[in-house]
Amino acid sequence: MYLFEQRIPAPNIQQQKLWEMRHSKQSHCPEWDDRRSWDQRKHSSSRKRRRRSHSSGQESKHYKPSRISESHYLDDRAINERDHHDRRYVEEYRNDFCEVYDHRHYHRDYEKSHHHHYSKSSGRSRKSSHKRKHKRHHCSSHQSHSKSHRRKRSRSVEDDEEGHLICESGDVLRARYEIVATLGEGAFGKVVECIDHDMRGMHVAVKIVKNVGRYREAARSEIQVLEHLNNMDPSSNFRCVQMLEWFDHHGHVCIVFELLGLSTYDFIKENSFLPFHINDIRNMAYQICQSINFLHHNKLTHTDLKPENILFVESDYIVKYNAKMKRDERTLKNTDIKVVDFGSATFDDEHHSTLVSTRHYRAPEVILALGWSQPCDVWSIGCILIEYYLGFTVFQTHDSKEHLAMMERILGPLPTHMIKKSRKHYFHHDQLDWDEHSSAGRYVRRRCKPLKEFMHCQDTDHQSLFDLVRRMLEYDPAKRITLDEALQHPFFDPLNK
Repeated sequence: MYLFEQRIPAPNIQQQKLWEMRHSKQSHCPEWDDRRSWDQRKHSSSRKRRRRSHSSGQESKHYKPSRISESHYLDDRAINERDHHDRRYVEEYRNDFCEVYDHRHYHRDYEKSHHHHYSKSSGRSRKSSHKRKHKRHHCSSHQSHSKSHRRKRSRSVEDDEEGHLICESGDVLRARYEIVATLGEGAFGKVVECIDHDMRGMHVAVKIVKNVGRYREAARSEIQVLEHLNNMDPSSNFRCVQMLEWFDHHGHVCIVFELLGLSTYDFIKENSFLPFHINDIRNMAYQICQSINFLHHNKLTHTDLKPENILFVESDYIVKYNAKMKRDERTLKNTDIKVVDFGSATFDDEHHSTLVSTRHYRAPEVILALGWSQPCDVWSIGCILIEYYLGFTVFQTHDSKEHLAMMERILGPLPTHMIKKSRKHYFHHDQLDWDEHSSAGRYVRRRCKPLKEFMHCQDTDHQSLFDLVRRMLEYDPAKRITLDEALQHPFFDPLNK
């Protein structure tokens, strides 16, 4: 069981390694020598940061994330409602991961438009990572696929025609990081597992960004946020993934991360979409709330929270037979998590894109284009917790009006003042313009029901969890529970005591 403590614990050996690495000398790209100008723009509201598309407006297909949740590294979903054309590419950078969905269990519709995604975990525990090498997309296979499309830059370094670095197991980056395997790949670039020979063979995840200007610029934005978080929480007490360093490799921005385990989505998927036990949900929820509350207190909104972007520190498990389900199920040994993918994190004083968040975790104020701030993260956490409890998302849709119809079916009518304020054409006479007798209407009725009817049982723990989720899924962001308040909710009493 993991409990967040307010005091800073004495650093262990692993933390000391991370501390040494983070303070090691970085190698700079010549074009970035003037990093002062970078920092001057850091909090500028004019800086163009893209909106998450890990599912933003239109969802597209997914490919299975073998292990890196880069959403850390991303999710795809591009947005045709995007209001700034020149922000489009940063959007692509963040939302590049396409995962394969098993439609019988968990069909996430991706709105068709861009399809760039990247894998979703900052890695997987070393043990489990070697178990599934056969499932990964290896750099070497990518190399053979793009052989005829190479753009040669030097005798030993080549890109394919899209700007991806061509690499394979055994290649070494910066005379230090030996590539072991590819963890994920998308439009932004790829993530590889490496052995760090300067840190006694520690395994790390290295994100190799395409040698393309727009993706390099997007990487700069992500690095700024990661550096800020590292400075504010050097010991990672608040569970944000740690960037160990960044460097330039022949025009490719490379960001080095600690290697983590499976994403919570991948764990559910590989566990036949069985839900987590309620005590595990409590431990994970507490850590997520503490981590995102840390961001909020530092004037940041994550904007793309989802199970893919919550990674286990280690995803080792034991297998037990579930007599009720009549099948084996995996039980985690350790529920410690970390939050990843800060490429779309937005400071309070920065430009706020109209559309943010992956579709299924998108708050109503975002759908209605009413503006958003930190409460949109709280809504996303509420959606995540109910998904942990059920094993599937309740808002299974790719259409905004259908999404609102699902909300009303589960949570009751939308507030009139939000309807009146919205300029979206989803309403008629202050009511959602929705035909319950259409095929879509029947789908919503069949799939959705009032929130409390999803409860498996009526004991205190379950009732307390659903009370917390209901407060997180409050339509009006001004009335939605804050994370300071959530951490004091009775659901967490067993941990707080």
